[in-house]
Formats: sequence, structure tokens, C-alpha cells
Amino acid sequence: MSSSPFPIASGPLGRRQSRRAVIRYGEREVAVGGGAPVMVQSMTNTDTADAIGTAIQIKDLARAGSEVVRITVNSPEAAAAVPAIREQLDRMGVDVPLVGDFHYNGHTLLNDYPDCAKALSKYRINPGNVGKGAKRDSQFAQMIEAACRYDKPVRIGVNWGSLDQALLARIMDENAGRAEPWPAQAVMYEALVTSAIENAQRAEELGLAGDKIILSCKVSGVQDLIAVYRELARRCDYPLHLGLTEAGMGSKGIVASTAALSVLLQEGIGDTIRISLTPEPGGDRTREVIVGQEILQTMGLRKFTPMVIACPGCGRTTSTVFQDLADKIQTYLREQMPQWKGVYPGVESMNVAVMGCIVNGPGESKHANIGISLPGTGESPAAPVFIDGEKRMTLRGERIAEEFQTIVLDYVQTHYGKQTAV
Repeated sequence: MSSSPFPIASGPLGRRQSRRAVIRYGEREVAVGGGAPVMVQSMTNTDTADAIGTAIQIKDLARAGSEVVRITVNSPEAAAAVPAIREQLDRMGVDVPLVGDFHYNGHTLLNDYPDCAKALSKYRINPGNVGKGAKRDSQFAQMIEAACRYDKPVRIGVNWGSLDQALLARIMDENAGRAEPWPAQAVMYEALVTSAIENAQRAEELGLAGDKIILSCKVSGVQDLIAVYRELARRCDYPLHLGLTEAGMGSKGIVASTAALSVLLQEGIGDTIRISLTPEPGGDRTREVIVGQEILQTMGLRKFTPMVIACPGCGRTTSTVFQDLADKIQTYLREQMPQWKGVYPGVESMNVAVMGCIVNGPGESKHANIGISLPGTGESPAAPVFIDGEKRMTLRGERIAEEFQTIVLDYVQTHYGKQTAV
């Protein structure tokens, strides 16, 4: 038999080999790199000094699926609040690890507030913001020493908006000496990658184990991110955190993040991701978690929640019934997952199709675990339901949405419920 000319779509081209870091809180462990699943994280936008408000947002982010949550630690008041935040989360039964985001004064806060240093599960250090001149090395060393003292992993997070200017000047001088100087953009890339790697090596020299270091080089341009991370992945074996530093608002932020991260993830680059969306006024912070999960799930890298397949609609579907039903089912499935994932193992791999007319409706529904083909314009007012490829029933009337939701729940309970040992 001749081989097929088509490669089987099964995920990325091969995961990059990296060290494995572990972020811990209590009995909860989140592995980063070393072949572990790509992890989704997020960050609060509350005033960290508001312990209750911050704890509530962390709970919401964790419930949405954030496996690690980062908080700003920028002042004595914020540092003093971190243990209270951790205690409040414990009372709410939220065991998500917390990462402290430090800039400028992290060395002071970690030294002056040891309970904060202990309560955090990981530190994020921006080497461009740890100090200038002679102070830079000593203040960076103090932060690494705190990580060693309390046995915490560190993300060394370089950002092109706050790049170490002394290092950039050095790279520019080296470039000026080349027979054929690089363009300015390439010099910037080199400065980002060099900053990340040199600071990681310095951290190891100071005593931090190599398997406690994660790197990132954040930029805001899609092509810039791809270029920088390809080179960073080529030159080191530390786990890598991916994300556009300022992805933007709404569809722009989602599209830019998806475009950049999908290319890198498909090449096997990236061990943890964050989608840095700017929320609309009053918007839900958990949106960035959902987008991150959806990128990984639609690429076949992770499974978080049952997928709803729905057609876009056309002139055959002038009714909005299928749109309303698709939205209700998708919302229902996501809301149930915090409870379902512990009771119905494997349910996150389920596919549900909600189709709007007879053209592709029955066929697409047969491919899903459960599918419903709603009547299009001028079609008979009946909605056949398919379960595991077979037509099982036809729904009619005003309660199609409620009846279909009951069918979905029954399928979950029947097919994914834990079997009781005899």
C-alpha cells in the first residue's frame, strides 16, 4: 500500500526539548517545560493592596482555568497584603499558585516582607527594571538570593519596552564593529535574547538551580515575537513563557495573540502562555484565560472544555434560533466544567454540534458526539438530534433548547461518569 501524501494532523511538529520547572503551592504542582502540557496563566488588574478584591479576581481567574495567577507586588502595602490574599484563597478552597510581579523595588520588598516572599509560589523579575549601574548587579542578586532562600522558581522576563539600556548599548557597539552591521531591528532582537540568557546564567552562578528558571522575551509585534522566540529556543533549553506584551483590545488582541502563538506552538516552542488582552471598560478579566485555552484546544494541544461546533449562518438561516442555542450550550458547558472535570473524566474531549439548516447540519452533527440540526428558512419545523453518528430523536416546539441541554447532560452522565467498582 502506498503512503498517503497527507501528513496526519496530530499537533505540533515536535515539542522543543527543555528543562522542567515546577511551580508549587501546597499539594498543587504545575509543571512547566520538560514535555509537560502547555500551561495557561493570567494576571490580576486589581490593586494588590486590596486583599479581598484581589483574592476574588484570582478565584474567578482560577475557576475559568488559569493554572497560575500573577499579581503585581509594587509597594509595601501590596507586599504586606500578599499573605492575606493567600489566606483568603485558602479559605475559599482556591489552591492556584501565585506569582509575584516585581519591578524596580523587588529586592527591597522581598527582603522586608519575608511572609510575602514565602506566600508566593514564583517570582517574575524584569532584568531591565532591577536597577542601574553598580546597583543593578547587587539588586538582581538580592532577588535571586531570596528565590534560593525560599526555594522559589523565577521567570526572568525581558520586555522590549524596558530593555536594559546598558546591555542594548553594548550590543549596538558590537554591531557597529561588524563588517556588515545588522539592521536596527535585528540588534533589538539580539539584545532581548542576550538579556534573557545572560541573566539566567547569572542567576545560576548565584546559586539558583537551572530547573527553577523560566524565560520570556515579550514584544508587541507578531513577527517580532516569532523571530525572537525562534532564536531564544535555538540558543537555550530553559522553559519559555509566550505572549505578546500588549496584545490589544477585543478582536485585535485575540487575533494578534492567536497569530503569533499558533506559529510558535506549531513549531513546538512555548511551555506556558498568557493572552494579555486589554479588557473593555467593565469587561471580564477571565476572557484572556478562555482565549488561551481555546488556542491550545483548537490546535489539539490541550483539552479544557467540550467544543461547540456551529455554522456561521447564511441566507438559509434567517432565524437566530441556532445562534441562541449555540451560545446557551457553549456557556452551559463552560460553566459546568469546574464541577464536571472532577466527576466526569474525559468530558473535555466531547464535541457538540449546533447547526442551522439541512445543508451541512445532519452531516456535521453525525461527526460530533451530540449534534442537532435546526430547521433553516422554509424547512420543516423539526430538529433531528444525532448521538454518536446516529439519529436518535427529533425535537419540536418551544422548548428545544431546554430539551437539548437535558440530552447533553444525560450523555455526559452516561458516557463519562466514573464507574463504580463491583
